[in-house]
Amino acid sequence: MDLVIRNARVRGRSEPVDIGISGERIEAVAPRLAASAGREIDAGGRLVSPAFANLHLHADKSLLGEVMRPNVSGTLPEAIEITNDFKRHYDPQEVAQRAGRVVEAGIRNGTTFFRLFADVGTIGGVRPAEGLLLVRERYRDLAEIQVVAFPQEGLVRDPGAEALIQQAMDLGCDVVGGLPWYEYTDDEARQHIDICFRIAERYGRDIHMLVDDTDDPNSRSLEYLALKTMRAGYQGRVAASHCGAMAAYNDVYAAKVIGMVAEAGITISTNTQINLVCSARLDREPRRRGTARVKELLAAGVNVVSSQDDVNDPYYPFGKPDQLEVALFTAHTAQLTLPHELETVWDMVTTNAARAARLDGYGLEPGCWADLVVIDAPSVHEALRLQPPRLHVLRRGREVARASVTSELLASPAS
Repeated sequence: MDLVIRNARVRGRSEPVDIGISGERIEAVAPRLAASAGREIDAGGRLVSPAFANLHLHADKSLLGEVMRPNVSGTLPEAIEITNDFKRHYDPQEVAQRAGRVVEAGIRNGTTFFRLFADVGTIGGVRPAEGLLLVRERYRDLAEIQVVAFPQEGLVRDPGAEALIQQAMDLGCDVVGGLPWYEYTDDEARQHIDICFRIAERYGRDIHMLVDDTDDPNSRSLEYLALKTMRAGYQGRVAASHCGAMAAYNDVYAAKVIGMVAEAGITISTNTQINLVCSARLDREPRRRGTARVKELLAAGVNVVSSQDDVNDPYYPFGKPDQLEVALFTAHTAQLTLPHELETVWDMVTTNAARAARLDGYGLEPGCWADLVVIDAPSVHEALRLQPPRLHVLRRGREVARASVTSELLASPAS
């Protein structure tokens, strides 16, 4: 073996195990492996997990907060306006530089899969996609990256965007994006979804849309997306982010749509941090959380994930990015705080996200890729509670990041 991680705590096992790695894959997971290795890492009873996966990150907009004017309303329309001011003058190399800083931070925090969204439309052309394709190439040895061609200004309401999305796919984008609720009418929202499916089917690609990211209970494009997914036979290949209008649906309609989403095999990405900030701006108290109905979706068997949507941009002034922090926000927002629910929250940033991205060989079993993170905590609960350093991050069996933190109390407690 090339590497053995000793004394590791892993989910689902009561006793520490050793993880043996040969080449790029896990060879063995068992207590006290007798095999020797060229290198060993002593986890010391700490948690070892498959590396995190971030299914939704607007990397082309990341860090615009360093140079933009303030979003004084905190609303989505003003965020779009501010972004457009930059997008008209985007340079792919500059986009790649900003996005690269964010990807590097994510890797240090234990993420080795990123789905990066690139705005594609008549304002910025395909330059954002070109920038993120550069990022995919530069970091291919450190992380797996998918680039989404995303029509931020819509498709029907932005004539010319459809051709640009196809151009972005020709350049090498991996996923067809969508934003149906942003169209002017329900009919045009359905046209938007139909266009996305036509492009995805033509290129043989998966689909990831931002759906009903509004407080308006009349925004109901998720229903048609579920129907279209079933009719097109695209089960398991479609993801829908936000779906915040679901919080305002009446219970009967919400139950109907959730059932359709489950039948269609659509993944829901609930980006709780951003929805907490951007949603319900016009509400009086008590304010809605503005997030999808996570517990109801989970109870229906829907694959639910949570993602770091934005990093210091016009939409959201924070973000590290760190999927462990994302999981903690989700636990709070969706009230997933019981012991078994904390395990579910962990799934939302690991196995559920990997399932949505259809990642082959993801996990912590023999034969899986050795994409792992050693966390300075003994359990999922303590990792979520303490948000500790990621001591070692492995990609395909090779260490790509490590952390060493020293903290010392210099004063003695009073007797």
